[in-house]
Amino acid sequence: MKRGASQSSLVDARLQQDALSKSKSMIGVGYQGTPLMDYVLFNAREAGYRDIVIVVGKDHDHFREHYGSQDRDNPFHGLNISYAVQAIPSGRMKPLGTADALLQALRVRDDWHGQRLTVCNSDNLYSRNAFRLLLHDKHSAALIDYNRDALQCEQSRIEHFSVIQKNPDRYLTAIIEKPSSGQIARASDAEGRVGVSMNIFRFTYEDVLPYLESVPLHPVRQEKELPQAIMMMIADNPRAMFTIPLSEVVPDLTHQDDILKVQEYLKKEFPNFSLS
Repeated sequence: MKRGASQSSLVDARLQQDALSKSKSMIGVGYQGTPLMDYVLFNAREAGYRDIVIVVGKDHDHFREHYGSQDRDNPFHGLNISYAVQAIPSGRMKPLGTADALLQALRVRDDWHGQRLTVCNSDNLYSRNAFRLLLHDKHSAALIDYNRDALQCEQSRIEHFSVIQKNPDRYLTAIIEKPSSGQIARASDAEGRVGVSMNIFRFTYEDVLPYLESVPLHPVRQEKELPQAIMMMIADNPRAMFTIPLSEVVPDLTHQDDILKVQEYLKKEFPNFSLS
């Protein structure tokens, strides 16, 4: 996000400054400068969620200024917001990855033992329907199986999405990053539909915790990655994670070039937006 955009002349100075100084989800792309995170939280609240943990880095003043300064239990428009700080270990330049991020969240909310939780990115705008499907699904763990052709992204970006494979009963068998054409073909169903992961999952606290604690560092990226923890989980139990098919757009705020597209989407889908 901190790299320049090809359309930077079309993005106003305030948003360019946000992109340089804030976490992606706190960029004020929405109505009257509302950050994208507010829309994610709105959809989660409308789907029925109430307890939220935001995993943040060491420098997270923008989150605390907006959502509350307490470490735990900040009231925010019907939500209860806590923070988990993912520190950068000594000798590293960046945190330990997404599996470690979730591990820190579970350690902050150890009172969630025995409960189910949904995990997602903060720079993707998942729909109320996606959140609701995961909340009400009866399996011990699940992920949203997005139709690759319905995402309406440019081809160069779609090629980087992780393809998912599942068995005839719709249980996950593999998450394949940067798939080859052959792997994509093998992941296609009888109608030619290819499912991809957009990193929104639901887990049971006790089921996922040991895999978050034991997942090794990726040999190249040197991070503890959530998809690898999931692969370890389904290796032990082939019916550990169910896949829920869904065909819809998932707005993505990864690069500065995404700012204008996300702005237009929010203007169309959330005119005069308010969390109240």
